[in-house]
Amino acid sequence: MSFKFEKLKVWQKAIDLSSDINDLTKTFPKDELFVLTAQIKRATDSVSLNIAEGSTGQSNAEFRKFLTYAVRSDVEVVGCLYLAKKRNLMDDNNFFKLYAQCEEILVMLNALKNSLD
Repeated sequence: MSFKFEKLKVWQKAIDLSSDINDLTKTFPKDELFVLTAQIKRATDSVSLNIAEGSTGQSNAEFRKFLTYAVRSDVEVVGCLYLAKKRNLMDDNNFFKLYAQCEEILVMLNALKNSLD
């Protein structure tokens, strides 16, 4: 692994979340393709992409800014999960599993941000 972000556990967990969300959206109906499916996939991918982009040797302040974007995207994923659940697109087990992943990532992102102070 030659990039700094690849060594970060939070980035690895964000990649796992993206994969799990991608699997989930394959079960969504076609009428959600350009609505919730696209939105949750973009938000989920944005978590790992902001971690990666922010880690590129910039200042700690700049990295914190990108980690804040990642936090916001992570919270957006949670909002999308609630919409999916309300629209009966996922069962409770999937909801709670993915919610827990988002929560874990949120804690890790905040810890990483605080470590940069």
